[in-house]
Order: sequence, then structure tokens, then C-alpha cells
Amino acid sequence: MSQTVPRHGTAPQHETVPLHDKVRPPRPDATSWSTDPYANALRNGHGPLFLRRTDGWLLPLDVERWCAGADAADLSALHRCEGPVLDIGCGPGRLVAALAARGHRALGIDVSEAAVARTLRLGGSALHRSVFEPLPGEGRWGTVLLVDGNIGIGGDPRKLLHRTAAVLAPGGLLIAETAPQDIDERVRVQLDDGRAASHRSAAPFPWARLGTPALLRYAGLLGWHTADQWEADDRTFVALRRSRNVLTTSHSADSTQSAAVISSQFPRNTSGESPVAGS
Repeated sequence: MSQTVPRHGTAPQHETVPLHDKVRPPRPDATSWSTDPYANALRNGHGPLFLRRTDGWLLPLDVERWCAGADAADLSALHRCEGPVLDIGCGPGRLVAALAARGHRALGIDVSEAAVARTLRLGGSALHRSVFEPLPGEGRWGTVLLVDGNIGIGGDPRKLLHRTAAVLAPGGLLIAETAPQDIDERVRVQLDDGRAASHRSAAPFPWARLGTPALLRYAGLLGWHTADQWEADDRTFVALRRSRNVLTTSHSADSTQSAAVISSQFPRNTSGESPVAGS
């Protein structure tokens, strides 16, 4: 199995990046985000689309903004990026495309094939992958992005922070968008496009919502350092610095083997140096 990822250079080039051939059981969250309501919303460029809690409460998802270009709030985060950037849950790819257009090396990952396809059409690089699977360049990314609510992936913020620390280089930066309220919520949700059939057939999956205070509490307990926090256009962001003693998940053999793949995602610079620190 392989994924063709475009390389940005003076001439159109493509490189086949091998993915892992092991058969893995699908993660509940990965399966749910691959369903028709989300894929259809991305193809159409608009909602309605919601996360429905099991008690019936609906959280609107801003599909129109996701499918538009990077806005001022997005740029406030992108301007803080350092080194090669991994966008976890890249969605339709506006941030990856904006980074690429500005000369940054950036890769998006998403569990939705429709999201990956749209990112590639925008000229960004993306892989159909979950953050909890082996990733290219583990331990060498300069910045990881968790925006548009993606701090909720997996429904366990501590586990996600552990995983993010394993992906980042020592001293690397995590830029996360938080909920505007002071909230720390773990829930099970379904994707819902407003039609009864969509949520009746969709399997619930774990999700989390964190405000800035909750994220800072978890981060501090795990050894992260707060680098910055700010608001832009009513959206709230936190930048966390990965210290050398942050607890990380252990690297599997697949993760170690995939580390060299990051260099094949991007063209080398004119000096011949690798785009990833320490490679």
C-alpha cells in the first residue's frame, strides 16, 4: 500500500511514500470521520455538520471556514511555527497549503480520505493516517498543530499530549486551539448532518473539549512548558514547548523505521541539508 505525495519544487514531481502494510483494526474515531456526512461536507465545502453528544447536545462544526483559505486567526498560529510542521487532523488542508505557499515544509495527516484528497488538490502534502499510527519523522518535527478542536482527538488529552511529545523533536512546539470556555469535557459523540439517518447509523466515538486552563494543567503535569497563549478573532490558542524530559510514548519498530521517510516528503534545500533537525 502506498500514498503518492506531491513534492514542491521547480517542476511537478511525485514520490511514492511507502506506508505500513500491517493490517490494523480501524480505530472508532478514524472510522467515524471517514463516514459520508464528513466526506460529503468536505466535498461540498459546507455543512450543516455537528458533533452530537449521546445526550443529544449538538456542537456545530465550522466546515465553511475549514474549506476556505487560512484566515487571520490561522495566520496568527502559522507565524509562530518553527521548522517542519505536522498538522494533525489537517481536514481539507487550508493550513498545510498556506504553510507550503509560504515556503514552509508541512505535512498533514487525516483519517478521512476525502480530507487528504482535498489537501493534495490544494497543493499541500498529506497522508491518510491516524496520529496513533506510526508516522514519518517521529521525534524530529519542529512544530505540531492541533487546531479546529483537534485537541479532542481520541477523547484523552493526556494520551494525545504523550503521543504529540513522541512526534516532536526535543524543544519542539505544539500549537493547539482550545475551547473559548474554561471546560474539561470527555464525551462520546457522533457525526450528524442534521438528518435523522446520519446519527442513527453512526457509531459513537470518544472526544474531548478543553479550555486553556485545562490544557495548561495537563501540559504542566507532563513536563511541557508554556511558550505563549493568545486570542485572535474570538479563537483561543496555546503554544507549548516540549522539554527534553517530557514523558513520551515508546517508539515501535515501525515508528523508528518510518523516521527516515520524512526526508522524502520534501525537496532538499540548496545547501543539501535535510529539512529535519538532527537527520
